[in-house]
Amino acid sequence: MKVADVPNLPDAFREQLHDDGIEELYPPQAEAVEAGVTRGENVVASVPTASGKTLVAQMAMLSRVAEGGTALYIVPLRALASEKAEEFRAFEAFGVDVGVSTGNYEGTSEWLAEKDVVVATSEKVDSLVRNNASWLGNVSCVVADEVHLVDDRERGPTLEVTLAKLRQLTSDLQVVALSATVGNAEVVAEWLDAELVDSDWRPIELKKGVHYGSALHFEDDDQVEVRPRSGEKPEAALVRDALEDGGSSLVFVNSRRNAEAAARRLGDTVKPFLTDDEQARCEELAAEIRDVSDTETSDDLADAVANGAAFHHAGLASEHRSLVEDAFRDRTLKAVSATPTLAAGVNTPARRVVVRDWQRYTGSGMEPLPVLEVHQMMGRAGRPGLDPYGEAVLLAKSHEDLDVLFEDYVEADPEELRSKLVAEPALRMHVLSTVASGFARSRTALVEFLRETLYAVQEEDPARLESLLDDVIRYLEQNDFVTRDGDELAATGLGHTVSRLYLDPMSAAAIVDGLKAADGKPSALGLYQLVSRTPDMYQLYLKSGDREQYTEEFYEREQEFLGAAPSEFEDARFEDWLSALKTARLMEDWASELDEDTITTRYGVGPGDVRGKTETAEWLLGAAESLATELDLGGDVVVGVREARKRVQDGVREELLDLVGVREVGRKRARRLFDAGIETRADLREAPKATVLAALGGKEKTAETILENAGRQDASMSDVSVDDAPDEVAAAAASSAGSAGGASDDGGDAEDGDDDQQASLGDF
Repeated sequence: MKVADVPNLPDAFREQLHDDGIEELYPPQAEAVEAGVTRGENVVASVPTASGKTLVAQMAMLSRVAEGGTALYIVPLRALASEKAEEFRAFEAFGVDVGVSTGNYEGTSEWLAEKDVVVATSEKVDSLVRNNASWLGNVSCVVADEVHLVDDRERGPTLEVTLAKLRQLTSDLQVVALSATVGNAEVVAEWLDAELVDSDWRPIELKKGVHYGSALHFEDDDQVEVRPRSGEKPEAALVRDALEDGGSSLVFVNSRRNAEAAARRLGDTVKPFLTDDEQARCEELAAEIRDVSDTETSDDLADAVANGAAFHHAGLASEHRSLVEDAFRDRTLKAVSATPTLAAGVNTPARRVVVRDWQRYTGSGMEPLPVLEVHQMMGRAGRPGLDPYGEAVLLAKSHEDLDVLFEDYVEADPEELRSKLVAEPALRMHVLSTVASGFARSRTALVEFLRETLYAVQEEDPARLESLLDDVIRYLEQNDFVTRDGDELAATGLGHTVSRLYLDPMSAAAIVDGLKAADGKPSALGLYQLVSRTPDMYQLYLKSGDREQYTEEFYEREQEFLGAAPSEFEDARFEDWLSALKTARLMEDWASELDEDTITTRYGVGPGDVRGKTETAEWLLGAAESLATELDLGGDVVVGVREARKRVQDGVREELLDLVGVREVGRKRARRLFDAGIETRADLREAPKATVLAALGGKEKTAETILENAGRQDASMSDVSVDDAPDEVAAAAASSAGSAGGASDDGGDAEDGDDDQQASLGDF
């Protein structure tokens, strides 16, 4: 089908496609048009990666925007939201306003009402529904990207409920669901009352196979010799073989440690293939990476990048991941070893994908990966316009493995999707939000609403859903989140607050019980341990030797904990408290200004984990402050919570809280200013400029900006010299600047200032 023949497309978009060299649609795109995607019809597109799903979405969205509607594009990850928003901003050339929103789960983001296309995560959209964002009523088209993630226990229920609520909000809402190839796409189409486009067509060939011994065995019985050299691992041989043909490689492994070790080895493989220009670009990128974080992980990543390779996993800081993804896309980096996080939708195609580890540890032993997950990894192979083909290869260690991998992955169909809505944490959270937001005001209405979900389409026993629902209603009633009068249900003031704050009701119940137990102003550690006990916080694991260490700390600081502590003989509960204590100690170290490298080493985590934990703690403590205010628990409690939140947000001791409130003063700058005798915002307005300049390392522009932000009338640094500062201040500043190594712990001390960071539940 020619683009010119597609109905209802804005002329400006047709011209843009023409300018991009797109005159004819791919077969799955043409099928979607025939199914009515540009005429407002619901469509489920279950097609492979790189087969043009995004254009299907664009055609649907822009055809509805042309009619005066608003389009909403839902993605599973914040990184993917940023990527898609940047891609869609090309529409602004012909008058389409694009907005993106991912964090801050408490507001309605009314500024989005002015946008024609909005990109957001499913959690953000769910929060907008809970907070009754008025502009959602104007949405005429919603696109659900990666809709197969309804099968995911963590993210799936939110996507499922959000789509059901959006469909109830707008009776004529068009839903376009984009999915990987799955085993039961027709069930998703039935749920959404949609036409199904189910295709295995790809624009370039994907050759799937298994490497064993010295040969690559493909599914068409073709064999290619790829013989590892002496001492060379099979994955390195496969990367080298791709490089000899000008191709890049992704290597998937099952752990962060394995990803880092593989990147070190792959750097040795890649480096001889780099041109002088490529080597220079890699070294520049390595320097950028070192500036992101002063941790061993950052240095290890930079070392690999300098050789043209990298690793990618959830322990990296988000800036690290973005730099690696961008450099791999533009082929600066030739090989990346990654955990499966990289297969979750972010656009990182490669000539060859190597699935080295097709098993993972699940707590009870090594288990094979799901077929769908492996197929998602394989789908990263081959990029139209750059690669003549893509190759996806699994590694076998025996002839038996060779046969098993062909049967279980290469030739196998992906699993069927199953709703995870009735997992108890998801159900209690979404039942409360459904009542609080007015979607259902009775048990009967709740049952009717839940019948609009994928779970209801798949569940053969309606009585099971109602039984689970009654259990959840009883829990919410017992914890004063809802009231019940016969069939009627209503959220209490506390229940409305919990729903608005986007908390799991069990987290809210734990926080409320803990805060009520506070005797005066709670300590920061007590509050950090409290929020670490909630289901909304991923706790740190207790490793060998940790139990003894944290049991000792448990008894030393027992008086600080909020709520009744379990006995040491209650094994499961006690271990949970110790895991929460370990997590809280990480936060306390951060809020005591311990450097990031020491923290990552002490707790065996990456910089991304530190930031994820502290951001989640900030969000949960913000919620705790709202709950304490709602319940009128007293000024000491509210002040204690507020201070603990600010400290974990900024990574500072109490005495620096006033200084870090000045924009572009982060934890390191605040400490240097404090040590120079400048202890408050008011001091910044009165202190000698030379002292300020010396404390800030002689950076005149930075000093002027900070003084302006503090409200100083004359912030100019002209004719000001560090030499005019007291000797002890200049010496301390020089020593502090030298030890900092140019890296930043918090973004606030980067040379050009800090960006606002929104709290998040974390990307994994």
